[in-house]
Amino acid sequence: GCRDIDDALSCRALDADGHPGMLELGVHIADVTSFLHPETAMDAEACRRGTSTYLVQRRLDMLPKPLTEDICSLRGGVERLAFSVFFRFDAQTNLPVPGVSPRFTKSVIKSNAALTYAEAQTMMDDAGDDAPLTVDLRGINACARALRRRRLDAGALTLASPEVRFELDKETSDPLDVGMYVTREANQMVEEMMLLANVASAEAILKAYPSHALLRRHPTPAPRMFDPLLKACAASGVVIDVTSSRALADSLDAAVRPEDPYFNTLLRIVATRCMSQAVYCVSGAHAAPERVHYGLAAPLYTHFTSPIRRYADVVVHRLLNAALGLEKPDASLQDSEALRLVADNINMRHRNSQMAARASVELHTHIFFRKKAAETEARVIRVRANGIIVFVPKFGIEAPVLFDAPEESGVVDTAGAGAGRGSGAVLDEEAMTVTTSTGKVWRVFDALRVRIEIEELAARRSRLAIRILPDM
Repeated sequence: GCRDIDDALSCRALDADGHPGMLELGVHIADVTSFLHPETAMDAEACRRGTSTYLVQRRLDMLPKPLTEDICSLRGGVERLAFSVFFRFDAQTNLPVPGVSPRFTKSVIKSNAALTYAEAQTMMDDAGDDAPLTVDLRGINACARALRRRRLDAGALTLASPEVRFELDKETSDPLDVGMYVTREANQMVEEMMLLANVASAEAILKAYPSHALLRRHPTPAPRMFDPLLKACAASGVVIDVTSSRALADSLDAAVRPEDPYFNTLLRIVATRCMSQAVYCVSGAHAAPERVHYGLAAPLYTHFTSPIRRYADVVVHRLLNAALGLEKPDASLQDSEALRLVADNINMRHRNSQMAARASVELHTHIFFRKKAAETEARVIRVRANGIIVFVPKFGIEAPVLFDAPEESGVVDTAGAGAGRGSGAVLDEEAMTVTTSTGKVWRVFDALRVRIEIEELAARRSRLAIRILPDM
């Protein structure tokens, strides 16, 4: 299980404290900055690394393992230092009480249990389980549902980005099985609480330090960036409004096909690809309209909830420490240019970490299919003049299938060179179709069956090959 535990949640009724009908929800985050001090070798190295990197079979930590897995980790049943933020909720609406500000404080906590998402979900779903821990989980989940509804009503987007999970052999670390990561309501519960704490932290540090707060912004996409989505939807007879995040969210919610349950997920995958990534920035470098987080429909956002694995959160904790008067602000926190350099490095390291994670997934996918081929469903998500781009939901694979075989069944060419030339296919960019020389027409979002296998090449090379199977 996970050993680098950044966060914990708490819930208690406030009736005995003179606030009947109120709940206090606490978000408790590992207090890394009590052990990681500025101008030390460990801090310099953490700043250089910027983030932990999660590969299929290993984790490359930002901080030393004793801090990551023990001293800072909020493990169950042991006392740990935490940075806590408490919110007062109305037990009737399950929403924060208007006019009551979040309360930040340093704390010592002792978690009742360290649960996986699956364990938490099982407890909440068990109607016969009325243990205090389960009751607290259900209370937090009720508030998370209300927060999620409010956030989506404000225009927050529910996007889709395929995430693959491998089952590994304990002895050889070879993949035994591969599939898409399953998201449960327990995942959404924790996510909503983390979002709430992150927004509160952004507001607190910007109020204290208007010109040098470290924020996370997601730029509003330029209209032209949505062209691939708009073309694909027009070709499919779907109307999408991209004039605002709220309009886009409503359009995506309405774009369903009862006979094709996966269609909406495909649209959200394409919509996600149209947007730029969120980035860290220094508040003084951007006007208020430029600080927004488009995907979350939030005017302000930052990262506070994962200081074990993200250096940005360490900076935010230090800013909060100074804002609360818990410690003197380090000189680096008052130097906008130094903060900008830190933000630029974190952004670069985050991109590199994502690329490394994707490369690790590709490697293990290659190893998995070396031992056995598979035939499964796939969907067309783009069309090109020499082939189609397919997405395989079961394995989270996206790859080009080029029309390079005489029967134009197609094969993926991971090198992207040589294959597909002279295929005689005709691309219609407006209709988002490609017609092969045999007259077969492929449309975006078409369903098909494919065979996935490893193809051996000369010089002991190999490649992942995806071939279209003929219709039955």
